[in-house]
Amino acid sequence: MPRRKKSPSRARRRARTAPRAKKLRPRGTPPRTSPRKAPAFKPPRYIAVEGPIRVGKSTLAKILADRLHARRVFDCEDNPFLGDFYREKPGAAFRAQMYFLLERHRRLREAHAVEAPGAVVADFLFEKDKIFAYINLDNEELALYDRYFPIFAAGLPGPDLVIYLQASPEVLRGRIAKKAAPAETQISKDYLEEVVRAYEHFFFRYSASDLLVVNTSEIDFVARNADLQQLLRRLQEPVKGTQYFLPLGAS
Repeated sequence: MPRRKKSPSRARRRARTAPRAKKLRPRGTPPRTSPRKAPAFKPPRYIAVEGPIRVGKSTLAKILADRLHARRVFDCEDNPFLGDFYREKPGAAFRAQMYFLLERHRRLREAHAVEAPGAVVADFLFEKDKIFAYINLDNEELALYDRYFPIFAAGLPGPDLVIYLQASPEVLRGRIAKKAAPAETQISKDYLEEVVRAYEHFFFRYSASDLLVVNTSEIDFVARNADLQQLLRRLQEPVKGTQYFLPLGAS
């Protein structure tokens, strides 16, 4: 008796229900993965705000500390030798500079000595102490200062981000006159210009941390909220290396 042929429709049904063979991935080919989201930007844990007198560093440091719920470290403003220095009394420059060095070291050390200190915002950079030492001290005083500076600098953590606020000497003189602080009114035009040049030279070569350079000559974030909001929006973005921010001034 001849064998009955299989029905084509039955064969097709079996083919449809049979498990499909898996496609083999060539050896060495990495498995497919879903694209990862870029990590959210996290603000720096230690920010130092710098710049010459009346550029707005203390105001900005306070605002940043409030927004980041950070510990704020104040620069020394009650130096007992500063008045004699502005009056150009002999020896006052060295006494004032050493007092600044000791006080700045103490304040930064105490801010970072607490267990789990959290975010820190300082309205000064410890290394800036050398800017004024090299302007104000004579050769013998500077040689002695240079022996002490590295001792105090050792062990202090460096900032993750430095914000350097620039302004022209003319703008700074206007702000000094508006503030009308008795000691500051004794600052000469030549001395202020020298300080501005020294800051520019120092930060032109600065590379110890990320640096955002902000020109404030055309803005006033102390007096105008719109200028402040411009700067705060920029600080919500990461800073890598040295970057410059030229905000639009008020029209």
